[in-house]
Amino acid sequence: MEIVVVGRHTDVADRFRQHVEDKLAKVELLSPYVRRVDVEVTHENNPRLSENRERVELTLRAKGPVIRAEAAADDRFGALDLAIDKLNERLRRARDRRKDHRNNKVLAPVDVRPLDEILTDGGSGGPEPQISTPAALAAPGDSVETTIGDSPVVIRQKLHHADPMTLDDAVYEMEMVGHDFYLFIDKETSRPSVLYKRKGWSFGVIQLDNPCGGAPVTDLT
Repeated sequence: MEIVVVGRHTDVADRFRQHVEDKLAKVELLSPYVRRVDVEVTHENNPRLSENRERVELTLRAKGPVIRAEAAADDRFGALDLAIDKLNERLRRARDRRKDHRNNKVLAPVDVRPLDEILTDGGSGGPEPQISTPAALAAPGDSVETTIGDSPVVIRQKLHHADPMTLDDAVYEMEMVGHDFYLFIDKETSRPSVLYKRKGWSFGVIQLDNPCGGAPVTDLT
């Protein structure tokens, strides 16, 4: 298993790198096929965020979906411990899922409504901001940042590869990366879709149709 440690706005001492390797040694017990773990350490200089000035993000790459966990604390050793606890919990869920993969599974309630209705619920009704047009993203992993007019707001765009998947798989992969939303292509409808968390244990799904008459997204696998 390869462990890569990088720092953003900070240097990473050899002592901490060795501590990372020691703490991650048990990961292979929960994920035997892990190939690499990326560890990103970020230092926040804002004194108002002193209680969370050190952030550690773990990204595990193995056979199957990418699994991510992150945490922040006043020191990087504490942040690492919190992040590893989250990572181990997601690895246990992934292991249990593999064991029960062939069993029937009931999804949490999902709200599938027309896009205009969902946007109306949360829309502000104000004028749309003017966003500068970015350069086209050509390959997965490409990213670009643009600004809204003369404001300090920065919009970062990134292109990801996406294989069509079921709603069940999308719920699973969203849980593995610890996000509140997940963008995917629905395998049954070939529509770009967004899965997101609602209150309690329920989820919502936004799907896009193709009103512009372009070619629909299809599963080529």
